[in-house]
Amino acid sequence: MTAAPSGPAFSVHDIPFSTHGSWFDISPVVAENTYAEDLHLVSHQNGMHAVLSLIPLDRATGDRAETRVEATPGLLSWTGTDGRIDLAYESPDTVRLQGTGLSLRISAAARALTPFSGTYFFHDAAADAHVFTSYETGRRYRVTVLSGTVTDTSGSQALGSADRGLTVAAEADGSWEIAVEELDTSRPPYASAAAFAKLVEEGQNSFADFVDAVAPWRSSATQAAELAAYVVWSATVRPAGLVTRPAVLMSKHWMDKVWSWDHCFNALALAPGRPELAWDQYQLPFDHQDETGALPDSVTHSEVLYNFVKPPIHGWAFGHLRRRLPEPLAPAQLHEAYDRLTRWTDFWLTARRAPSAVLPHYQHGNDSGWDNATTFDPARVAVTADLAAVLILQLDELARLAAELGFPDDARRRTETADALQAALLDELWDGERFLSRPAHGGAPAPSASLLDLMPIVLGDRLPPKVRDRLAEQLEGHLTAFGLATEHPGSPHYEPDGYWRGPIWAPATILIEDGLRRAGHERLADEISARFRALCETSGFAENFDALTGEGLRDRAYTWTASSYLLLARDHQRRGADAKTAAAVV
Repeated sequence: MTAAPSGPAFSVHDIPFSTHGSWFDISPVVAENTYAEDLHLVSHQNGMHAVLSLIPLDRATGDRAETRVEATPGLLSWTGTDGRIDLAYESPDTVRLQGTGLSLRISAAARALTPFSGTYFFHDAAADAHVFTSYETGRRYRVTVLSGTVTDTSGSQALGSADRGLTVAAEADGSWEIAVEELDTSRPPYASAAAFAKLVEEGQNSFADFVDAVAPWRSSATQAAELAAYVVWSATVRPAGLVTRPAVLMSKHWMDKVWSWDHCFNALALAPGRPELAWDQYQLPFDHQDETGALPDSVTHSEVLYNFVKPPIHGWAFGHLRRRLPEPLAPAQLHEAYDRLTRWTDFWLTARRAPSAVLPHYQHGNDSGWDNATTFDPARVAVTADLAAVLILQLDELARLAAELGFPDDARRRTETADALQAALLDELWDGERFLSRPAHGGAPAPSASLLDLMPIVLGDRLPPKVRDRLAEQLEGHLTAFGLATEHPGSPHYEPDGYWRGPIWAPATILIEDGLRRAGHERLADEISARFRALCETSGFAENFDALTGEGLRDRAYTWTASSYLLLARDHQRRGADAKTAAAVV
């Protein structure tokens, strides 16, 4: 008997079904913005690859059965008029499936097999199992029948184009069960004594432990907290390939990488309840820091990209990380962080400053994380106010760390550099009303209607009062019913699904909300937090959102969005609790 479902229900069209540590998921999403009719086993080793299709069949006719797919953290089910199929993870690399009343067809997703691509299929005589080998993932997928019978196989040992797969059906007792493993080259024949219901229970308990750790504060007022935690929990993978630590991918859809600023938001959300995992998230891109001190653009299973970088928000993030961790970092961790942050900061002060320039520059919008923001329309190689602002925060954090670690000269030097950057920021890019950007090679400063130009609010009370008040006023113009539009809605360049030319994004929301609080604009910060939390509760955890309708856009299971919801919800709950305590004392 299958254990009763537990935890938040979700649509696999939006959020893939997976488990903590696994490199594969079960989903109809088989490529960027591409949805298949059937669920697939989709692996994220060597990229995103749909490997196997899973098709429920009518037992009598052999035709595709009409089913309803339901998912909770421990159990995925296909339910039809004549029966059902259930799937649960036994381990990060193994799923078990059982069925009653319905058969199951398991086929290679790709029909074509060449010497360099596709999936080969054969029966393994040693393990008495059917095996699919995938060129794309470089892994094998072994199907072992535990009960029931194989009623049809096709394409075994076939080359070229063919339908490759097997059909599993029930015997006299009306049920069947199989195991599907993702493995490297070989392992002993599959064997397990665990009952299917026990696997479901273990999966549910694993998730319950996770959500209790990362969101113990949740209540009916934070209705999306459990689903946000599931998005993060299920997108976490074990160390493998170039991923040096347990890692929260941005998604187990097509955004299946760790980008070198996205990871900061996941680290912050995990810090109070899963401090070791949080530390791993923060440090992972630094494991690939190059000889100049630059962080990679992104890291995933089989590639590290260095053609762009990401903004230096890591000092800002490190300060918040320390405040959120339940225990202080060890001296060795502080020294490691200081060394890595020093090299990352010096990269911007050397490789990204033109001769005689005080302010650093981006070489493309991608370096800022705001890939196509209109700030970069006049010049892609640009000196922008947001870069100077986050680098000042990083220098401030380095100064604090240096003083704490006993390096007073370094602390003084970092503070002096931060002050010089801020003076140049206000002198060169502030026109009395707003911040501008300018070409790094020289040229006149130019305004834009991008929210990126308002990001210096992250400096909070470091800014002169008139500047921070003016920024807060301008931010109100970007605030729609759902949150902060990344391009002013009145701009001729505004696009509803224009990536950074309109949609609402989580990282901008978090950075601005935090800066506003430190700038003394708590009312506006509260409003931004409330609208973004309500947006997630209505529209889920998409990569970004239409600023005027609230519709989720692009990848629909994005972890930095889920983590940002957890951050804002936790902080809102804590402020409410603190206010009640203060009122009781009075």
